[in-house]
Amino acid sequence: MEKVLFTGQQVQATLQADGIGRVRFDNKTASVNKFNVATLSDLAGCLDALEKEPHLRGVLFSSSKSVFIVGADIMEFIPRFKTSDAELSSWLASTHALFDRIEDLPCPTVAAINGICLGGGCEVTLACTYRLASEGASIGLPETKLGIFPGWGGTVRLPRMIGADNAIEWIAGGKAYSSAEGLQAGVLDGVVKEADLEKEALLLLHRAAKEELTWQPRQAIKKRPLSLLTPIEAVMTFESAKAFVSAQAGPHYPAPLEAIEVMRKSANLSRREAQAIEIAGFVKVAKTKVAESLVSIFLADQYNKKQSKQWAQQSTPIKRAGVLGAGIMGGGIAYQSASRGIPILMKDIVPAALELGLKEAATLLDKQVERKKIDTKTLAKIMASITPTLQNAEFAHVDVVVEAVVENLQVKQKVLAEIEKTVSATTILASNTSTLPISLLAQSLTRPENFCGMHFFNPVHRMPLVEVIRGEKTSDAAIARVTQYTLQMGKTPIVVQDCPGFLVNRILFPYCFAFLQLVEEGLDFARIDRVMEKFGWPMGPAYLLDVIGLDTVLHAAKVMLEAYPQRMQVRGSNPVQHLVDGKRLGQKNGKGFYRYEVDRKGKLVKKADSEVLSLLGSPKKECTDEEIIDRLMIPMINESAWCIAEKIVSSPMELDLGLLYGLGFPPFRGGALKYADDYGLAALCAKADSFASFGGCYQPAPLLRQMAQSGALFYHT
Repeated sequence: MEKVLFTGQQVQATLQADGIGRVRFDNKTASVNKFNVATLSDLAGCLDALEKEPHLRGVLFSSSKSVFIVGADIMEFIPRFKTSDAELSSWLASTHALFDRIEDLPCPTVAAINGICLGGGCEVTLACTYRLASEGASIGLPETKLGIFPGWGGTVRLPRMIGADNAIEWIAGGKAYSSAEGLQAGVLDGVVKEADLEKEALLLLHRAAKEELTWQPRQAIKKRPLSLLTPIEAVMTFESAKAFVSAQAGPHYPAPLEAIEVMRKSANLSRREAQAIEIAGFVKVAKTKVAESLVSIFLADQYNKKQSKQWAQQSTPIKRAGVLGAGIMGGGIAYQSASRGIPILMKDIVPAALELGLKEAATLLDKQVERKKIDTKTLAKIMASITPTLQNAEFAHVDVVVEAVVENLQVKQKVLAEIEKTVSATTILASNTSTLPISLLAQSLTRPENFCGMHFFNPVHRMPLVEVIRGEKTSDAAIARVTQYTLQMGKTPIVVQDCPGFLVNRILFPYCFAFLQLVEEGLDFARIDRVMEKFGWPMGPAYLLDVIGLDTVLHAAKVMLEAYPQRMQVRGSNPVQHLVDGKRLGQKNGKGFYRYEVDRKGKLVKKADSEVLSLLGSPKKECTDEEIIDRLMIPMINESAWCIAEKIVSSPMELDLGLLYGLGFPPFRGGALKYADDYGLAALCAKADSFASFGGCYQPAPLLRQMAQSGALFYHT
């Protein structure tokens, strides 16, 4: 029989007859446990009650949910980042004091970790004497992915528990680790089957309570200075780590380096002194624009997941799929589907194309085997679930068919009309077009309500985004089915409305046209690439166009120019046309803006090529880095505003998430509209007006002008 000590909406405490206290995280208002103000308050109430028990022999911390604690409720804590340094510091210190009370209990404590245990959830377990986890649990400190670092004692306790090197890897890397990895690192003391977790945790606690285990030194070590052998070794540990992390994170992400610096400064200090260092460092990074941007991306991702889940709930799981067109894209789609357990038919009109598609899938799987992600048996199983065919008849019993043939309106319409005659009345057809309007493609179909867009990004296996495009006659059922398929494939769906270019390409092309205009004016394209890469893009615009394929870019540019003639054009001649006329197609034939060579690892490496100057002419214009950035980014922001005004996507969050996942928009800048807010919409419009002579892409969208005049923002909080 257990004695009830405290009953809260988030946490409850009881006392067993044998003197063992039980603290259970059990959020009564949600499906998972999170650290929010209510949870912290309830935890304090539990500790108040436990500390009054004179015969307390030990405390078990566990969860009544399928997860332990998923982390802090970031939505609730964001406003705290906006408070003064003193207020934020005081709030952090109060949570430190709470976790210290766990660590200072006069008895051993055990955390029984099931499911997910991240962020603040991990930090509270570090205050316990022992940590036992189930086999399927994951544990980690992912705060650096939000532009911050552990602020509730993680940088203090973890280095003292597992050593500075391991702690730096866990904290700066921001990774979630499996329970096996946690055990190997020393974060966990044991891993057991989930069914045995509570029983084994109680056995461990009883052993410690009976002094069969010497538990006191384990708590004491976390309160003392970090044990380093010599000052020289300490310098080498932290400085070498900073050099490595700096190279990995780059100059735009301060949190990992600040976390290392905090650990360095506090290495020779007591717990209380080290906590003060951690608090000061946390306040510093929490106030940065980087943290604000990364948090906004996190919230956008959570919002989009919720939207996607709501769509998927309206569909049944996809059991069998098909793809039309077996080139690199078709093979990539087939690989992605099959590797996620969804058998797929791959159809083309010539055997050689089918061989190419199968080769693409096999190559991707071979790389998985090389990296030891899968074994050869799994490879064979996945390949067996890709069925090549030359016949439409085999598509009679598939749930979804993705058309991925050549980007030509007439060809796509013909292929879609033919396959519609074969599939069932409930099969959903989807086109992987990148620019052609879905409503136009649907004109060849007798069931346009069963048709939508499903735009993958190349390479399919790497790019997380899939645009799910609603045409004029697309039904909710079609959107739900394709969203479900996208999620089953392990991709991120964003539902967008139909228009030329849809969302991502529509916003990308003004950026590309602005780049080409600068090149036409005589600016060095390689310099533009360097400036934009320094701005944060994974590759500059010239390099990006080479990767896409210059002939593909030229075709898409004509479509976009026809759709948006006022904003998408190059005044003068188009540099891409000159390169294509000179048989330079980009990476696909080894020469575009750059020349490409294969290195010893089989990777394409770009090189400068003087031959380009004969086609484009020598650079003859100079301007500042700031002007280059503004000339390219303003058209992108402007088109984003048009998309919001036209309701192409339902929210600025989804738009920015699409640019992040589809284009690699610099995460630390938060997306085009977040960047616009930070720039200042009035200042942005003024700068755009100063560029009016360079074309219609610099004419602010009415929504942008209106918001600038009223002082509104795309992100209200």
